[in-house]
Amino acid sequence: MTLYTHHLPKWKRDEVEDIKKHASQYKVVGVVDMHGIPAHQLQKIRGGLREISLIKMTRNTLVEQALTEIGGAFAEMKSLIGGQSALIFTDANPFRLYKLLEQTKTKMPAKAGEIAPEDIVVQKGPTSFKPGPIVAELQQAGIPAAIEGGKVRIRETKTVVRQGEVISRKVADILAKLEIKPMDVGLNLVGGYSEGVIYRPEQLAIDDVAFMADVMRAAQHGFNLSLNAAIPVRQTIRPLIGKAFIEARALGVQAPVYDRSIIDLIIGKAQSEMSALKNIAKNA
Repeated sequence: MTLYTHHLPKWKRDEVEDIKKHASQYKVVGVVDMHGIPAHQLQKIRGGLREISLIKMTRNTLVEQALTEIGGAFAEMKSLIGGQSALIFTDANPFRLYKLLEQTKTKMPAKAGEIAPEDIVVQKGPTSFKPGPIVAELQQAGIPAAIEGGKVRIRETKTVVRQGEVISRKVADILAKLEIKPMDVGLNLVGGYSEGVIYRPEQLAIDDVAFMADVMRAAQHGFNLSLNAAIPVRQTIRPLIGKAFIEARALGVQAPVYDRSIIDLIIGKAQSEMSALKNIAKNA
């Protein structure tokens, strides 16, 4: 990392000041990795995010200089800078920012030397290929193939690359011919600063559906606890009063407590007990 301790040329100082200005204007500052994004796709992504964010691309050394000058938690973000980094500024919370950036990603063919983001599987079944060198190419890539009905058929489902493994040239070439696009290409959020906290992708990758289910489950458990423990709060006061009323009536009938509001229930209970006793006496 290079920090400038001498006077910066004007254009570099302008870049540093520009970053510092944006950092003070926006609630969230993120570091994104742009590696492997084609120029046309990057332009499209920037256009799609323009209404809610600003993307700043400049030399990594100037970004590091600006973060150092801002200081505090921003200085800690220097460890996130590397390769083809850029800064993104937004007022959206970091969780929404992460989700929006994930939505910018598209599937692309794999290149030789890239790391598989997940297991790459080739399914068995017919292909559109006619008999020819493709059979040998498939087999060299570890994919069992044969000719059936004048077409090339993959004989069994095969995992050609495991998650985290390097994709070889032979495998990359055959995946492209099979039109299998395993690579997610888009802006990768390396980290985001918000209100003094730096968030990493693993903290921001939240399943919205599962999260809301957990919140609803917790709310239901809290409601049940409040109701069963007789803790009066705004959400449970009516059910608590209803529960207390039902229990009071039941107690009045069992005691029995001769009250006008439950006398009919007491008489009905007495009649039921009398009928039951009568049946027992008749069958004795």
